[in-house]
Amino acid sequence: MARRARALLSPETWDWLDGGAERERALAGNLNAFDRITVLPRVLRDASACDTAGPLVHSTATMPVAVAPIAYHRLFHPEGELAVARAAAAAGLPFTISTLSSTAMVDIAATGATTWFQLYWLKDRTTVLDLVRQAEHIGSEALVLTVDVPLMGRRLRDIRHGFALPDTIRAVNLDHGARSRAHRKAAHGSAIAAHTAEAFAPSITWQDVAWLRNHTDLPLIIKGVLHPEDAVRAAELGAAAVVVSNHGGRQLDLAAPSVLALPAVVEALNQRQGHQCRVLLDSGIRGGSDVLTALALGASGVLLGRPVIWGLAADGEEGCAQVFSLLREELRHAMILAGCPDLAVAAELQTTTVPWTR
Repeated sequence: MARRARALLSPETWDWLDGGAERERALAGNLNAFDRITVLPRVLRDASACDTAGPLVHSTATMPVAVAPIAYHRLFHPEGELAVARAAAAAGLPFTISTLSSTAMVDIAATGATTWFQLYWLKDRTTVLDLVRQAEHIGSEALVLTVDVPLMGRRLRDIRHGFALPDTIRAVNLDHGARSRAHRKAAHGSAIAAHTAEAFAPSITWQDVAWLRNHTDLPLIIKGVLHPEDAVRAAELGAAAVVVSNHGGRQLDLAAPSVLALPAVVEALNQRQGHQCRVLLDSGIRGGSDVLTALALGASGVLLGRPVIWGLAADGEEGCAQVFSLLREELRHAMILAGCPDLAVAAELQTTTVPWTR
């Protein structure tokens, strides 16, 4: 799917999707870290009737996977978010609508998909509340607050291309006119970064999280957590879940691989009394074995990003459906071979970590 997508997309659009920050160490680290982690399978257990279904935050999904928030789906296919949402609905998976969606929330909800809404912290709190109310109105099951983007990471591929949106695509939740800073191509710089710098608040604090928690009854998911103390603070403020994530390697290039940060976050939350806060993993998921690894390390589920867009670019809704189908089959296969008839048993698997090699 990745090869097909790359062949169909312009170099600038492919690099916007594929690239990471600065030297792309965090991007590579996410993938390499999964190669270091192995599980100890259990044998002589009947896992033939393997069930991949389970709860993520609210409702039950057919597998412990939600579609991650990704901006501007219509860059990759004319139907954009609608194609992905329809495929997610058919697969029984939640679809996370990005603040930078290129399709209106109400139209995405009309596909019948279970939706979460991802919120970037904006300079204008009136707009923040308006987006939250829209998410509530369309029946979104959760609000995903991304907390690791006080400013956009230095994505050198985009800077070198002077990447800008075509006039036909815009962030419909933010830009009500035909053009914005995101459309103004510059000789040296990313128009997307300039646009977000114009719209996003340069700081977000725990006080802002508390303010948001007091202004909505939607389950709150805090995305972009790597430090255990931050996860505990999120739980104390009433978060239903945290997403252990380094933003797919697209923000701080020095950030730890998400999967290596996961165990300490899980342990810290398990030591808390009272409020139950789930843990999801984002960044570096490329197959069903990666999902099983996340479960074995204590995650309740994962967010799937780039592979979904590969499917979208390759073949629209059908391409996304193929990605979801393949991922579920890979997960089921891995669970059976590891002796896991369900997700609860998968969570009991032991893991080992091999040293880094050059």
